[in-house]
Amino acid sequence: MAKFMVHPTNLQDVKLLTPTVHGDQRGFFSESYTARDFKEVGIRQDFVQDNHSYSRQAGVLRGLHFQTGEAAQTKLIRVVTGVVYDVLVDLRQGSPTYLKTEGYLLTGHNQRQLLVPKGFAHGFVTLTDEVHFLYKCDNYYCKQAEGGISWQTPELSGIWPLAVDQALLSPKDTQLPTLAEFRQNNPFVYGKI
Repeated sequence: MAKFMVHPTNLQDVKLLTPTVHGDQRGFFSESYTARDFKEVGIRQDFVQDNHSYSRQAGVLRGLHFQTGEAAQTKLIRVVTGVVYDVLVDLRQGSPTYLKTEGYLLTGHNQRQLLVPKGFAHGFVTLTDEVHFLYKCDNYYCKQAEGGISWQTPELSGIWPLAVDQALLSPKDTQLPTLAEFRQNNPFVYGKI
């Protein structure tokens, strides 16, 4: 039996996965990551860093973030408790899905995981209180290479399940440029940003 079900997405190279879960009256068990099984579904990254984000309340919006150049990261994300709406934007010039967006509902209950390739902007909004959000990265964090675009970018209008005046953001995220402003100052090469 397959360890992971791979669900289709509309963005090239993005994978949405559901692990096999073994449950009974006590609870459940699942293998959230096994390199061998991930390689069988085409995920061959060597992950070198695990991150844990905690949000106390619904309406916390983080992103949209990415790292540029040699510091670009592929991320494998999942939610352990709570519910988030996760949004991706393909920033890889030359990609068939360049500048396309898609959103995904990730919950502690559905246990879905999302592979976010290098070259994608990524952000999420919490839809419940007490959200624990975990993600693996195939490259180390580099402050000098961090980038982002505003969640209020016109190209993203209508994708967020939240009114603009309800989002709780970090001071840094309130200063992010729109996608048009970012593109004006930053040329892209396919596969890298």
